[in-house]
Amino acid sequence: MAAEVLAHDTAGRLLLVDPSYKPGWDIPGGMAEANEPPLHAARRELREELGLDLGRMALLCVDWVAPHGPWDDLLVFVFDGGVLTLEEAADVHPVDDEIADVGFFTHTEAQNRLRGDIWHRTQKALSARNSGCPTYTHNGHTA
Repeated sequence: MAAEVLAHDTAGRLLLVDPSYKPGWDIPGGMAEANEPPLHAARRELREELGLDLGRMALLCVDWVAPHGPWDDLLVFVFDGGVLTLEEAADVHPVDDEIADVGFFTHTEAQNRLRGDIWHRTQKALSARNSGCPTYTHNGHTA
């Protein structure tokens, strides 16, 4: 199980991270630890990777990811981290060696940086954020 967080700055740009252990950019988050609820995993990953401590986060999307490569299937829970204040956004920086860089990007820029499957899941989560209705997907596509 994994958890991700969609967070924006006041200009509406999406927060992305560049993991040092794999190619390409990603949404902040990561794998849950044993017996860790997804929301706790999302909060822990934000603190460990970016030093962010966000308040209430609503569920946007649950995505079933099919087995791929050496990995079994998994569920990815995507939460809404809301809009960071100017001060919070200015202070976002990697605090863990797992993150090489961090930045805020327009949705078009984010689409160009994210892998296709991650972008599809992100799009569905963004739609859920706009509609106020969480969604369930398979590999980022409507089930």
